[in-house]
Amino acid sequence: MAILAKDKENIEGTNDSESLTPVDKEKVKSPLRQRLESWLNKNMKIEMTDGRVLIGIFLCTDRDRNVILGSCAEYLQTESDESGEEPRVLGLAMVPGHHIVSIEVDSDLASNVEVL
Repeated sequence: MAILAKDKENIEGTNDSESLTPVDKEKVKSPLRQRLESWLNKNMKIEMTDGRVLIGIFLCTDRDRNVILGSCAEYLQTESDESGEEPRVLGLAMVPGHHIVSIEVDSDLASNVEVL
């Protein structure tokens, strides 16, 4: 249970106006967190260390850079791109962060954003 600043004053008898309440801390977001949140529910293409490419909807991530993709499909990188192989449908997939080589996110603009 979070203790708000008013409750803290009543409990400890101090007036610390510099500290933010838990509610205020949630309202203040870093630019990187805002960018990450803007990617939610967007199509994401992840290239992995073993050459596979996963394309799906970005649902969440964690501190270890693991990524959860929904409606995910797996594409194998072949030497000859002429084969036109069908993707393998995975559905919901967790991609370990240490296997991610690159990420591309479809933006609402006409360009893609690439993060290494």
